Parts: sequence; structure tokens; C-alpha cells
Amino acid sequence: TFAMWVVMMVAMMTASAVPAVLVMAKSRVARGEGRLSPVTVLFTSGYLLVWAGFSLAATLAQWGLHEAALLSPAMTTTSAWLAGSGLIVAGIYQWTPLKQTCLSHCRSPFDFVVTHWQSGMRGALSMGLHHGAYCVGCCWALMALLFVGGIMNVLWIAGIAVVVLAEKVIPSGHVLSRIGGVVLAAAGIWLIVSG
Repeated sequence: TFAMWVVMMVAMMTASAVPAVLVMAKSRVARGEGRLSPVTVLFTSGYLLVWAGFSLAATLAQWGLHEAALLSPAMTTTSAWLAGSGLIVAGIYQWTPLKQTCLSHCRSPFDFVVTHWQSGMRGALSMGLHHGAYCVGCCWALMALLFVGGIMNVLWIAGIAVVVLAEKVIPSGHVLSRIGGVVLAAAGIWLIVSG
């Protein structure tokens, strides 16, 4: 289960990390180290290591939900109240200052690299961990919605990945984040009331 979550997080989050990885690679190219320098690989590894940590937490949550008989065979929550609450929490989180701070770091990879620059291989790994932490801070609530729509539902997974990418790369991504928050909270309320 842990391996499944790691693969899923890598697949979902790598696209949104590409801008930061490219900025990191370009800074290394300017120094004559080449795009695939060990430092760029370490930066990317640090980023993915943070998502592996999130995957461990998600694995434990899945185990807990399974033990409580709150997961269906399709790996969606069987409780309308729990699913609705998850949607509401994700919707509210989209409006929090923490979400917006983390999102602004993810939306500005050049600023992130400049303001968090650390030299050497250890520094690159640390920068990757730091960037990954901002990314988890930005996206954890959306990723938790996998328990609502189905952990193995490919369309749901793709939809969340597209929303995460759009929040980070389109010019009005921060507005999209807030609109999405309203939609998620409304869907959660509807699910609880109708369920």
C-alpha cells in the first residue's frame, strides 16, 4: 500500500515540480554543471522524499479507515458524513493563509530558489526538502480527497493532479484555488445533507 501511494504521489506531483526543477537545473547550467548534475538530482530527490513522507501518512490513514470499516472495496469512504466533512475541510483549507503562503512559494520557483539558495549537495537536498514541504502544505487537503473519490479512481486522480498543476502554473491559479474551495465546501455540505 505504501508503494502504491508513493508511486501515485510521484505521478501526481512531479509535473507541478517541473518549474522548480528547471530553475534549479538552469542555475546549475549557468555554473557549467549540466542539467542533470548531482545537485539537481538531489533537489528533486528531496522534493520526492517529502511526498514519500506524505505517502506514509496516507498509508496509515488508509489502514485506519480500513480497520474502522469506512472504506469500500473501491477504496472510497463509505460514510457520507466523512466524505462531506473531508470536502468541507479541503474547501476551507483552500482559503487559509497557510495554503496561500505555500501556494505562493510553489507558484514562484525562481523566487524560491533565490531566497532559499544553499550551496553544495547537502544544500540542494535541503532545498528540495524545503520545496517539498511547501508543496505538501499547499496540496495535502486536495490529496486527502482521494479517500472521497476513490484511491484507485484514475479520473479522480487525474482531476486532482490537473487542479494542483493549474493552481501552480496558470496566472490566476490563486483565484482558482479559492473558487475551488467554495465548490468543495458546497459539495461537502450537499453530500452531508443529502446523505
